[in-house]
Amino acid sequence: MVQTPNPQPDESTTPLIEQAQPQENGLTNDGLIPNIFSSVPALSEAASYLSQTTSFLTGCFSDYSVENSPKYSGASDIRAQELVAFSSKETEPSSSTEIDPISSNRDNLTSVESSTTSTSVPLPMHEEITRITIGDPLQNSSALVESNNTGQSGISIFQGLIDRARRTVRGSADDIGWLQHAQGMPPVEEGTERFLEILDSIKHGVHRLPNSMVYLLIPGLFSNHGPLYFVSTKISFSKMGLTCHIAKIHSEASVEKNARELKEYIEEIYWGSKKRVLLLGHSKGGVDAAAALSLYWSDLKDKVAGLVLAQSPYGGTPIASDLLREGQLGDYVNLRKVTEILICKVIKGDMRALEDLTYERRKEFLEKHHLPEEVPVVSFRTEASVSPAVLATLSHVAHAELPLVASAGESTKLPVVMPLGAAMAASAQLLQVRYGEKSDGLVTCRDAEVPGSVVVRPKRKLDHAWMVYSSLNDDLSEGDASQVCEALLTLLVEVGQKKRHELAMKDE
Repeated sequence: MVQTPNPQPDESTTPLIEQAQPQENGLTNDGLIPNIFSSVPALSEAASYLSQTTSFLTGCFSDYSVENSPKYSGASDIRAQELVAFSSKETEPSSSTEIDPISSNRDNLTSVESSTTSTSVPLPMHEEITRITIGDPLQNSSALVESNNTGQSGISIFQGLIDRARRTVRGSADDIGWLQHAQGMPPVEEGTERFLEILDSIKHGVHRLPNSMVYLLIPGLFSNHGPLYFVSTKISFSKMGLTCHIAKIHSEASVEKNARELKEYIEEIYWGSKKRVLLLGHSKGGVDAAAALSLYWSDLKDKVAGLVLAQSPYGGTPIASDLLREGQLGDYVNLRKVTEILICKVIKGDMRALEDLTYERRKEFLEKHHLPEEVPVVSFRTEASVSPAVLATLSHVAHAELPLVASAGESTKLPVVMPLGAAMAASAQLLQVRYGEKSDGLVTCRDAEVPGSVVVRPKRKLDHAWMVYSSLNDDLSEGDASQVCEALLTLLVEVGQKKRHELAMKDE
């Protein structure tokens, strides 16, 4: 508290406004002059609130590096004092008869102190702020920095939300087709015309697949839950006298785990038959087969004759990346956790099976492990139809056995169908609208083209499920799934013969 000096004879100790005694109507001097000091705390509280709000807004739009710099610490104190002085001036009573400002202010302070003591009114908030500012600059500076940190935290949260929204909207737009412009990747070769010629001859009963090889079909993700996955193709090959197997692997396992199992599977087939193996992998099965050749080529180079990747996300798929990408708005609803529960708890699979199909994982893997150049490779990519007709398309995925019929003594099997075509069409339409990319419903056309391979790009609309599940209303005049697989493997045999000839010419 400031000590009041002894009054001099010429000085007046009378306050500018005399302390008023409370009346029943709250007025003094016959109701002409309001009781100002009784409302000072309320005015001070409002001024304090205005000062704090101004400081907060100032901190939000100021340069934080200035607040933390010793060079500008003095400027920060001055700005704080100006803000407090502004709020204090709004509550100070004015007088038009001030002759000695210093004396008048001292007398006014004396009157305020006596009024505070007599009425036990709490110290006005703006006086506390003024004393802190003048008496302890360091304390005031830390208060401003705390206010600025609060503003910075608010801006960071808002900026983080904007970044999440931007990341969600962009999605996989920068990743789709990255293989086509990646350094060190060999170009692809067009093979659609030759494929159509082979397919046409197969439809007319001309089959060229040699019996000197074993054909291994490798299913894709979630194939363990589809009993008829690749079954029609295996039956067709068996009728032609060809040795054909469907790889018994856990499709929901990681790529590296399946690659190791396929390596052992191929070696077992070769040791039992003494025949080289031609591989045809669908969807993730193609990725697993390519990983087996990349990781274990030294053990498999004399046992594998080539590889067909049918609708495989060799470069990755936006479906997996958009589901599992971190920092997106879907994290607020634990989208990744829901996907993990479905795969790990419901399907009893491994989360890495889906993670390995993201663009990030595919880039990491392909940077370390390339397909050997001497391996003949054919990649097959298609585009799904999005016409309303696909809504009536039903895919045959399983059989349901009814109890024994007494008269016949045999069980009755009924087909189990699902509208997979409609689901693939909806997904393809989503990828088309969001990214402007053509796809089979799960894999974009550009991501299914393997660098250095012979690419087949049919104009026929085929979704991702068509290759492994027959459709009840499919147009057989253009060839069924087993005939397409036969044509792809026949093309692979020709590509292998050509590649071996080229390698022989180089050796000479």
